[in-house]
Amino acid sequence: MISRSLVVTNKLGIHARPAGMIVDLTAQMKSNITFIFEGTRANAKSILNVMMLAVPPGASLDIEIDGEDEEEAFCKLEQLFNDNFNEEPA
Repeated sequence: MISRSLVVTNKLGIHARPAGMIVDLTAQMKSNITFIFEGTRANAKSILNVMMLAVPPGASLDIEIDGEDEEEAFCKLEQLFNDNFNEEPA
C-alpha cells in the first residue's frame, strides 16, 4: 500500500469535469484507491464520492492506493493533477 499527497492546482478545484477524469482513470486500475480530504474518505472510483469531497484549488489531497498496480495508478493520477485536469492553473 502506498500513501501520498497531491495538490490540486487547477483554478476551480475538483468539480464535475475533473472528478469524471479521475473516475475514468481510476476505473481502469485494479487497485483500491481512496482519497482523503479533511478527514473524509472517498472511493476514487465513484464520481459521487469524489465530488462529495469538494476539494478546492490549492488544497492537498491524501491518496491511499492498495493493489497490484498501485505505483502505475499513482503515476497516472499525479500526471492528471500536474496537468491541472487540462484547465487553467490556480
